[in-house]
Amino acid sequence: MARRKLSHEGTLVLDSEGLSKLLSDDESAVALVSEARRRGMEVVICALTVIEAVHSRTDKARLSWVLSGLRIVPVGEEEAKAASALLISAGLHGHKYAIDAAVAEITLKQKRPVVMLTSDIDDMTKLCGDRVRLVGV
Repeated sequence: MARRKLSHEGTLVLDSEGLSKLLSDDESAVALVSEARRRGMEVVICALTVIEAVHSRTDKARLSWVLSGLRIVPVGEEEAKAASALLISAGLHGHKYAIDAAVAEITLKQKRPVVMLTSDIDDMTKLCGDRVRLVGV
């Protein structure tokens, strides 16, 4: 695995694929989360990410254990309105990008510097601009 530099303190956000990789014990994702914690970074996910990442074969005990170590950020009316504004600014439609927009919105509110583990580099770049460092999975 190539060494990925993380800041001291700040926040690491996992999108759906980041959470899925962590749930499946992917070596790269586990190492990145461990390194983030070692550096004092908080590891967070959007509440909608839980819904997006879970499927019929998800190990419920593993899910519960992994989630117990993450801060899950809720999405309410304020976040929904802000995510809608992000969609409009990026020229994207909520039907396809609603969850990405909610994840981007909660990401932009986290303690800086912010790093996001994502499989959607292009979409997240449109939504977050250069305010978040994106790491591909």
